[in-house]
Amino acid sequence: MKVNDRKIDHIRLAEKSRISAENQDHRFNYEPFLSAHPINLQSNCSIKFAGYDLLAPIWISSMVGGSSGSREINYRLAKAANRFSIGLATGSCRRLLECKDKKKKKEYLKDFDLRDVLGKHLPFYINLGIAQIEQLLKENRSSMICDLMDELRVSGLIIHVNPLQEWLQREGDLFTRPPIDTIKEFLEKFLSVSTTTTNKKSYSYVDCDQVTKCNIIIKEVGQGIGPKSIEEILKLPIRALEFSAFGGTNFSKLEILRGKNHTFNKQMSALVGVGHSAEEMVEMVRESIANLKEKALCKEFIISGGIKNFLDGHYLMNKLGYTSIYGYGFNLLELARVSYDKLHLFIENEINGLQMAKNFLAVKF
Repeated sequence: MKVNDRKIDHIRLAEKSRISAENQDHRFNYEPFLSAHPINLQSNCSIKFAGYDLLAPIWISSMVGGSSGSREINYRLAKAANRFSIGLATGSCRRLLECKDKKKKKEYLKDFDLRDVLGKHLPFYINLGIAQIEQLLKENRSSMICDLMDELRVSGLIIHVNPLQEWLQREGDLFTRPPIDTIKEFLEKFLSVSTTTTNKKSYSYVDCDQVTKCNIIIKEVGQGIGPKSIEEILKLPIRALEFSAFGGTNFSKLEILRGKNHTFNKQMSALVGVGHSAEEMVEMVRESIANLKEKALCKEFIISGGIKNFLDGHYLMNKLGYTSIYGYGFNLLELARVSYDKLHLFIENEINGLQMAKNFLAVKF
């Protein structure tokens, strides 16, 4: 564009570009003098998370399980994760564990068999609900989970804990014991089984450093987690805690929208509004770690739920102060449904924006 054309644009758009002070983002100090522009995607966003080197602190959060159309979506997400060297988690693998038909199971596996697309160098987690884990423990079949992990060559397992969703879901599974007890029992069995896996050399589920740590991530499903639960989770030898905070996709609301018992739904809709935002959870985590001191074994986090853009991610990761990345679920799912190109462009722009934020925006504490 010629200089004269640019000046004409400036004059033409000056009035439309006025912005009031009430629209100012007060979370940052803008420091325009202290950095140069980022030159490329690898300049300043890389991070080591869950034992892997990531190009950017972005996580593709669990959304799509084995369902109609999920295979193409999952493959697009894995391809994008490979291109930008970021982490990936699938939706629930429940259908794989419950399928008795070998032919059907082989087909279902294709929805989740993403390691070759993603590459060996990146974190790849599958996802199961706490209700399924409780049932497998009761039936003494929890080793099936490790078998599935071996088959899919994953890095680890995400366990989602969703009491409100299960209560509101017409097909929901009710918990017969506190989820924290189920998780503790599963971790004990997981440690004993995973240390003998044949795939340990390439896809180790247990890291032996100062403590034995399982490659397990715990998360909620859109309403966040309160302070007492956070404190109990942080005492576990797990890889990370994912927030899945209030403000994004709310699966309690989703189940109410699905429900056919209108009287029940109307009365139970009050539950939709409870929970904790990502910003609340950042403060809770900081306070819990300060209280627990050396008893806090988990100090890696995925900040997800209500993340609107890279500025939210930049702000919350800095406020937290511990190793963390931020996750998108629905945002990336919708783009992957449309096309790989739109997904690619979004992540590329996200990393570019995050680099600008890191160079010129200092978080206010």
